[in-house]
Amino acid sequence: MNAPDLARQPLDSLLAQHPCIADFIASLGLQARAEPLPLADWLARLPDEAIFDAGMERDQMLAHMGRLITELETLEAGAREQVSSLTLIGGHDKSGRPENLELTLRAGEIVCIVGPTGSGKSRLLGDIECLAQGDTPTGRRVLVDGQEPPEERRFALDRKLVAQLSQNMNFVVDLTVQEFISMHALCRMVAAPEAMAAEVIRCANDLTGEKFSPQVSVTQLSGGQTRALMIADAALLSASPVVLIDEIENAGVDRKRALELLVSGEKIVLISTHDPLLALRGDRRIVIRNGGIAEILSTTPAERQNLERIEAVDTLMMDIRDRLRRGLRIEEEIRWTP
Repeated sequence: MNAPDLARQPLDSLLAQHPCIADFIASLGLQARAEPLPLADWLARLPDEAIFDAGMERDQMLAHMGRLITELETLEAGAREQVSSLTLIGGHDKSGRPENLELTLRAGEIVCIVGPTGSGKSRLLGDIECLAQGDTPTGRRVLVDGQEPPEERRFALDRKLVAQLSQNMNFVVDLTVQEFISMHALCRMVAAPEAMAAEVIRCANDLTGEKFSPQVSVTQLSGGQTRALMIADAALLSASPVVLIDEIENAGVDRKRALELLVSGEKIVLISTHDPLLALRGDRRIVIRNGGIAEILSTTPAERQNLERIEAVDTLMMDIRDRLRRGLRIEEEIRWTP
Protein backbone atom coordinates (compact mmCIF):
# COMPACT_ATOMS: atom_id res chain seq x y z
CA MET A 1 0.00 0.00 0.00
CA ASN A 2 1.46 3.41 -0.93
CA ALA A 3 2.03 6.04 1.76
CA PRO A 4 -0.59 8.66 0.65
CA ASP A 5 -3.40 6.06 0.55
CA LEU A 6 -2.33 4.59 3.87
CA ALA A 7 -2.18 8.01 5.52
CA ARG A 8 -5.86 8.60 4.68
CA GLN A 9 -7.03 5.28 6.16
CA PRO A 10 -8.97 5.48 9.49
CA LEU A 11 -6.88 4.15 12.33
CA ASP A 12 -9.64 1.93 13.73
CA SER A 13 -10.16 0.23 10.33
CA LEU A 14 -6.42 -0.34 9.91
CA LEU A 15 -6.09 -1.94 13.34
CA ALA A 16 -9.07 -4.22 12.65
CA GLN A 17 -8.01 -5.27 9.13
CA HIS A 18 -4.25 -5.46 9.71
CA PRO A 19 -3.28 -6.71 13.20
CA CYS A 20 0.35 -6.39 12.11
CA ILE A 21 -0.03 -2.58 12.37
CA ALA A 22 -1.00 -2.85 16.05
CA ASP A 23 1.98 -5.16 16.64
CA PHE A 24 4.33 -2.73 14.87
CA ILE A 25 3.07 0.27 16.88
CA ALA A 26 3.42 -1.68 20.13
CA SER A 27 6.98 -2.72 19.18
CA LEU A 28 7.89 0.99 19.08
CA GLY A 29 6.58 1.47 22.62
CA LEU A 30 3.58 3.45 21.40
CA GLN A 31 -0.13 2.99 22.07
CA ALA A 32 -2.91 3.29 19.49
CA ARG A 33 -6.58 3.36 20.41
CA ALA A 34 -9.13 2.33 17.80
CA GLU A 35 -10.28 5.81 16.71
CA PRO A 36 -11.87 6.82 13.40
CA LEU A 37 -9.27 9.53 12.68
CA PRO A 38 -6.91 9.17 9.67
CA LEU A 39 -3.56 7.54 10.33
CA ALA A 40 -1.79 10.76 9.27
CA ASP A 41 -3.63 12.69 11.99
CA TRP A 42 -2.73 10.10 14.62
CA LEU A 43 0.95 10.31 13.61
CA ALA A 44 0.83 14.12 13.69
CA ARG A 45 -0.53 14.06 17.26
CA LEU A 46 2.33 11.93 18.58
CA PRO A 47 4.58 13.99 20.89
CA ASP A 48 8.09 14.66 19.59
CA GLU A 49 9.48 12.92 22.68
CA ALA A 50 7.58 9.73 21.79
CA ILE A 51 8.90 9.93 18.22
CA PHE A 52 12.45 10.31 19.54
CA ASP A 53 12.05 7.31 21.87
CA ALA A 54 10.65 5.20 19.02
CA GLY A 55 13.76 5.87 16.92
CA MET A 56 11.79 6.52 13.71
CA GLU A 57 10.44 9.66 12.08
CA ARG A 58 6.73 9.90 11.27
CA ASP A 59 7.27 9.44 7.51
CA GLN A 60 9.50 6.41 8.21
CA MET A 61 6.75 4.84 10.33
CA LEU A 62 4.23 5.42 7.56
CA ALA A 63 6.50 3.91 4.91
CA HIS A 64 7.28 0.91 7.12
CA MET A 65 3.58 0.25 7.78
CA GLY A 66 2.89 0.34 4.04
CA ARG A 67 5.67 -2.15 3.30
CA LEU A 68 4.49 -4.42 6.12
CA ILE A 69 0.93 -4.54 4.77
CA THR A 70 2.14 -5.19 1.21
CA GLU A 71 4.52 -7.97 2.24
CA LEU A 72 1.90 -9.75 4.34
CA GLU A 73 -0.70 -9.50 1.57
CA THR A 74 1.85 -11.00 -0.84
CA LEU A 75 2.56 -13.82 1.61
CA GLU A 76 -1.16 -14.51 2.05
CA ALA A 77 -1.62 -14.63 -1.73
CA GLY A 78 1.22 -17.15 -2.00
CA ALA A 79 -0.34 -19.30 0.72
CA ARG A 80 -3.54 -19.48 -1.33
CA GLU A 81 -1.75 -20.28 -4.58
CA GLN A 82 -2.77 -23.56 -6.20
CA VAL A 83 -1.25 -25.49 -9.09
CA SER A 84 -3.53 -27.80 -11.03
CA SER A 85 -0.85 -29.28 -13.28
CA LEU A 86 2.82 -29.40 -14.18
CA THR A 87 3.81 -30.27 -17.73
CA LEU A 88 7.24 -31.75 -18.35
CA ILE A 89 8.54 -31.26 -21.90
CA GLY A 90 11.36 -33.64 -22.73
CA GLY A 91 14.95 -32.71 -23.41
CA HIS A 92 17.68 -35.29 -24.04
CA ASP A 93 19.65 -38.04 -22.28
CA LYS A 94 23.39 -38.14 -21.58
CA SER A 95 24.11 -39.25 -25.16
CA GLY A 96 22.07 -36.43 -26.66
CA ARG A 97 19.14 -38.61 -27.73
CA PRO A 98 15.88 -36.64 -27.53
CA GLU A 99 13.24 -37.70 -25.02
CA ASN A 100 10.33 -36.75 -27.31
CA LEU A 101 7.67 -36.51 -24.64
CA GLU A 102 5.20 -34.17 -22.99
CA LEU A 103 4.03 -35.41 -19.60
CA THR A 104 1.35 -33.64 -17.55
CA LEU A 105 1.17 -34.22 -13.79
CA ARG A 106 -2.00 -33.25 -11.93
CA ALA A 107 -2.89 -32.32 -8.35
CA GLY A 108 -3.61 -35.34 -6.15
CA GLU A 109 -1.44 -37.60 -8.32
CA ILE A 110 1.55 -39.67 -7.19
CA VAL A 111 4.25 -40.22 -9.80
CA CYS A 112 7.30 -42.34 -9.01
CA ILE A 113 10.70 -42.08 -10.67
CA VAL A 114 12.60 -45.37 -11.02
CA GLY A 115 15.92 -46.41 -12.47
CA PRO A 116 19.39 -47.65 -11.47
CA THR A 117 21.57 -45.66 -9.11
CA GLY A 118 23.24 -42.85 -11.07
CA SER A 119 20.74 -43.05 -13.93
CA GLY A 120 19.52 -39.47 -13.50
CA LYS A 121 16.55 -39.64 -11.13
CA SER A 122 17.80 -36.79 -8.93
CA ARG A 123 18.53 -34.70 -12.04
CA LEU A 124 14.89 -34.98 -13.06
CA LEU A 125 13.78 -33.85 -9.60
CA GLY A 126 16.24 -30.96 -9.87
CA ASP A 127 14.79 -29.91 -13.24
CA ILE A 128 11.30 -29.83 -11.77
CA GLU A 129 12.40 -28.01 -8.60
CA CYS A 130 13.96 -25.14 -10.58
CA LEU A 131 11.12 -25.17 -13.14
CA ALA A 132 13.71 -25.66 -15.88
CA GLN A 133 13.33 -23.73 -19.12
CA GLY A 134 15.91 -25.48 -21.29
CA ASP A 135 18.70 -24.07 -19.11
CA THR A 136 19.80 -27.28 -17.35
CA PRO A 137 22.09 -30.08 -18.68
CA THR A 138 19.06 -32.10 -19.86
CA GLY A 139 17.40 -29.27 -21.82
CA ARG A 140 14.02 -30.05 -20.28
CA ARG A 141 11.25 -27.49 -19.81
CA VAL A 142 8.52 -27.31 -17.15
CA LEU A 143 5.17 -25.52 -17.58
CA VAL A 144 2.93 -24.52 -14.66
CA ASP A 145 -0.77 -24.87 -15.47
CA GLY A 146 0.22 -24.96 -19.14
CA GLN A 147 2.21 -21.72 -18.99
CA GLU A 148 5.91 -20.87 -18.80
CA PRO A 149 6.54 -19.62 -15.24
CA PRO A 150 7.75 -16.00 -14.95
CA GLU A 151 11.33 -15.41 -13.84
CA GLU A 152 10.29 -13.99 -10.47
CA ARG A 153 8.39 -17.19 -9.66
CA ARG A 154 11.28 -19.43 -10.69
CA PHE A 155 13.87 -17.74 -8.52
CA ALA A 156 11.79 -16.41 -5.61
CA LEU A 157 13.38 -17.18 -2.24
CA ASP A 158 9.95 -17.35 -0.63
CA ARG A 159 6.58 -18.64 -1.88
CA LYS A 160 8.28 -21.45 -3.76
CA LEU A 161 5.99 -23.59 -5.89
CA VAL A 162 8.10 -26.69 -5.29
CA ALA A 163 9.26 -28.20 -1.99
CA GLN A 164 11.97 -30.88 -2.09
CA LEU A 165 12.83 -33.38 0.65
CA SER A 166 16.30 -34.73 -0.02
CA GLN A 167 17.90 -37.96 1.18
CA ASN A 168 20.03 -36.19 3.80
CA MET A 169 18.33 -33.53 5.90
CA ASN A 170 19.98 -31.99 8.97
CA PHE A 171 18.87 -29.12 11.18
CA VAL A 172 21.26 -26.37 12.26
CA VAL A 173 18.87 -24.46 14.57
CA ASP A 174 18.77 -25.26 18.27
CA LEU A 175 14.99 -25.22 18.73
CA THR A 176 12.56 -27.77 20.07
CA VAL A 177 10.29 -29.51 17.57
CA GLN A 178 7.34 -27.54 19.02
CA GLU A 179 9.15 -24.22 18.61
CA PHE A 180 10.34 -25.03 15.10
CA ILE A 181 6.95 -26.08 13.71
CA SER A 182 5.12 -23.30 15.59
CA MET A 183 7.47 -20.78 13.99
CA HIS A 184 6.62 -22.16 10.55
CA ALA A 185 2.90 -22.02 11.38
CA LEU A 186 3.25 -18.37 12.42
CA CYS A 187 5.06 -17.57 9.17
CA ARG A 188 2.22 -19.22 7.26
CA MET A 189 -0.24 -17.08 9.29
CA VAL A 190 -2.54 -20.00 10.08
CA ALA A 191 -5.49 -19.23 12.35
CA ALA A 192 -4.32 -21.43 15.27
CA PRO A 193 -0.53 -21.94 15.00
CA GLU A 194 -0.14 -23.94 18.22
CA ALA A 195 -2.94 -26.34 17.27
CA MET A 196 -1.51 -26.75 13.76
CA ALA A 197 1.96 -27.46 15.17
CA ALA A 198 0.48 -30.12 17.46
CA GLU A 199 -1.27 -31.74 14.48
CA VAL A 200 1.93 -31.78 12.40
CA ILE A 201 3.85 -33.42 15.26
CA ARG A 202 1.06 -35.96 15.83
CA CYS A 203 1.07 -36.93 12.14
CA ALA A 204 4.87 -37.18 12.13
CA ASN A 205 4.75 -39.57 15.08
CA ASP A 206 2.13 -41.64 13.22
CA LEU A 207 4.60 -42.01 10.34
CA THR A 208 7.62 -43.20 12.29
CA GLY A 209 8.24 -46.14 14.61
CA GLU A 210 10.49 -43.91 16.74
CA LYS A 211 8.10 -41.59 18.59
CA PHE A 212 9.50 -38.24 19.75
CA SER A 213 8.43 -35.54 22.18
CA PRO A 214 7.48 -32.03 21.00
CA GLN A 215 10.06 -30.76 23.50
CA VAL A 216 13.04 -32.63 22.00
CA SER A 217 15.55 -30.52 20.06
CA VAL A 218 15.26 -30.86 16.28
CA THR A 219 19.03 -31.46 16.17
CA GLN A 220 18.52 -34.65 18.21
CA LEU A 221 16.02 -36.25 15.82
CA SER A 222 17.09 -39.39 13.99
CA GLY A 223 17.02 -39.59 10.21
CA GLY A 224 13.63 -41.31 10.20
CA GLN A 225 12.15 -38.86 12.69
CA THR A 226 13.44 -35.90 10.68
CA ARG A 227 12.00 -37.28 7.43
CA ALA A 228 8.64 -37.99 9.09
CA LEU A 229 8.48 -34.46 10.52
CA MET A 230 9.28 -32.88 7.15
CA ILE A 231 6.72 -35.02 5.32
CA ALA A 232 4.01 -34.03 7.82
CA ASP A 233 5.07 -30.39 7.58
CA ALA A 234 5.02 -30.47 3.76
CA ALA A 235 1.59 -32.09 3.71
CA LEU A 236 -0.16 -29.97 6.33
CA LEU A 237 1.69 -26.67 6.54
CA SER A 238 3.81 -26.00 3.47
CA ALA A 239 2.32 -23.62 0.90
CA SER A 240 4.18 -25.38 -1.93
CA PRO A 241 1.67 -27.23 -4.16
CA VAL A 242 4.36 -29.56 -5.57
CA VAL A 243 6.38 -31.93 -3.35
CA LEU A 244 9.48 -33.81 -4.55
CA ILE A 245 10.90 -36.64 -2.41
CA ASP A 246 14.28 -38.23 -3.03
CA GLU A 247 14.11 -41.69 -1.35
CA ILE A 248 12.09 -42.42 1.80
CA GLU A 249 12.32 -46.20 1.95
CA ASN A 250 15.35 -46.34 4.26
CA ALA A 251 14.15 -43.71 6.73
CA GLY A 252 11.95 -45.86 9.00
CA VAL A 253 8.81 -44.09 7.77
CA ASP A 254 5.40 -45.69 7.18
CA ARG A 255 5.43 -45.18 3.42
CA LYS A 256 1.75 -45.92 2.81
CA ARG A 257 0.58 -43.40 5.40
CA ALA A 258 3.12 -40.85 4.16
CA LEU A 259 1.76 -40.96 0.61
CA GLU A 260 -1.87 -40.83 1.78
CA LEU A 261 -1.06 -37.78 3.89
CA LEU A 262 0.69 -35.97 1.05
CA VAL A 263 -2.01 -36.46 -1.57
CA SER A 264 -4.80 -35.58 0.88
CA GLY A 265 -3.72 -31.95 0.48
CA GLU A 266 -4.23 -32.04 -3.33
CA LYS A 267 -0.51 -31.70 -3.98
CA ILE A 268 1.43 -33.05 -6.95
CA VAL A 269 3.83 -35.63 -5.49
CA LEU A 270 6.91 -37.07 -7.24
CA ILE A 271 9.07 -39.68 -5.52
CA SER A 272 12.43 -41.04 -6.60
CA THR A 273 12.54 -44.61 -5.33
CA HIS A 274 13.94 -48.15 -5.56
CA ASP A 275 11.16 -49.51 -3.35
CA PRO A 276 8.52 -51.66 -5.12
CA LEU A 277 5.92 -50.76 -2.47
CA LEU A 278 6.28 -47.09 -3.35
CA ALA A 279 6.74 -47.56 -7.08
CA LEU A 280 3.58 -49.63 -7.46
CA ARG A 281 1.56 -47.30 -5.25
CA GLY A 282 2.11 -44.44 -7.67
CA ASP A 283 -0.38 -43.72 -10.44
CA ARG A 284 2.46 -43.72 -12.95
CA ARG A 285 6.19 -44.28 -12.91
CA ILE A 286 8.85 -42.59 -14.95
CA VAL A 287 11.67 -44.94 -16.00
CA ILE A 288 15.10 -43.29 -16.25
CA ARG A 289 17.96 -44.71 -18.28
CA ASN A 290 21.25 -43.03 -19.21
CA GLY A 291 20.03 -39.69 -17.85
CA GLY A 292 16.87 -39.66 -19.96
CA ILE A 293 13.21 -40.60 -19.62
CA ALA A 294 12.98 -43.97 -21.37
CA GLU A 295 9.38 -44.96 -20.55
CA ILE A 296 6.27 -43.81 -18.70
CA LEU A 297 4.29 -46.72 -17.24
CA SER A 298 0.80 -46.61 -15.75
CA THR A 299 0.27 -48.99 -12.84
CA THR A 300 -1.89 -51.91 -14.01
CA PRO A 301 -4.63 -53.79 -12.06
CA ALA A 302 -2.36 -56.85 -11.89
CA GLU A 303 0.39 -54.72 -10.33
CA ARG A 304 -2.12 -53.36 -7.80
CA GLN A 305 -2.91 -56.93 -6.76
CA ASN A 306 0.77 -57.69 -6.36
CA LEU A 307 1.08 -54.49 -4.32
CA GLU A 308 -1.32 -55.98 -1.76
CA ARG A 309 0.95 -59.02 -1.41
CA ILE A 310 4.04 -56.81 -1.08
CA GLU A 311 2.27 -54.77 1.61
CA ALA A 312 1.54 -57.96 3.56
CA VAL A 313 5.26 -58.82 3.52
CA ASP A 314 6.13 -55.25 4.50
CA THR A 315 3.67 -55.34 7.42
CA LEU A 316 5.31 -58.55 8.66
CA MET A 317 8.77 -56.96 8.45
CA MET A 318 7.63 -53.80 10.25
CA ASP A 319 6.19 -55.91 13.07
CA ILE A 320 9.49 -57.77 13.41
CA ARG A 321 11.41 -54.46 13.48
CA ASP A 322 9.10 -53.09 16.17
CA ARG A 323 9.50 -56.19 18.32
CA LEU A 324 13.28 -56.03 18.01
CA ARG A 325 13.24 -52.35 19.06
CA ARG A 326 11.30 -53.37 22.19
CA GLY A 327 13.87 -56.03 23.06
CA LEU A 328 11.68 -59.02 22.21
CA ARG A 329 12.95 -62.30 20.75
CA ILE A 330 12.01 -63.60 17.30
CA GLU A 331 12.14 -67.33 17.99
CA GLU A 332 8.84 -68.65 16.68
CA GLU A 333 8.60 -70.08 13.18
CA ILE A 334 7.65 -67.19 10.92
CA ARG A 335 4.79 -68.02 8.59
CA TRP A 336 3.49 -65.84 5.82
CA THR A 337 0.44 -66.51 3.70
CA PRO A 338 0.00 -64.22 0.67
